[in-house]
Amino acid sequence: MQLDNELLDGYLQSLGREVVKKMFTLYCQQVVIYLDDIESSLLNESTQLWQENCHKMKGAAGSVGLISLHSRLKLMEKTTVNMSDRAHQLIELRIHNKQAIVDFNDWLECS
Repeated sequence: MQLDNELLDGYLQSLGREVVKKMFTLYCQQVVIYLDDIESSLLNESTQLWQENCHKMKGAAGSVGLISLHSRLKLMEKTTVNMSDRAHQLIELRIHNKQAIVDFNDWLECS
């Protein structure tokens, strides 16, 4: 399951469609920064920054109901693999994030 439908349905009921759209627009803007920061921590070979930046993106993904992405970031945040494996994780994260955005927009259209 990609989305936390219970959370998102609750948002729609309590906040309304426009606020949910704005929340997700903000996520889409911020996630570009988070992904760049994760990449930067990889290039600098900083495990601490990797963990911090994965943690930030994990929180953002969770707050907009992207539970599958949140789970991936939870694992990435705690990983002890080498930089080459982290580079591969980052590539997969970017793909997963794009799919999560598509899934969220599909959900919002159908709700």
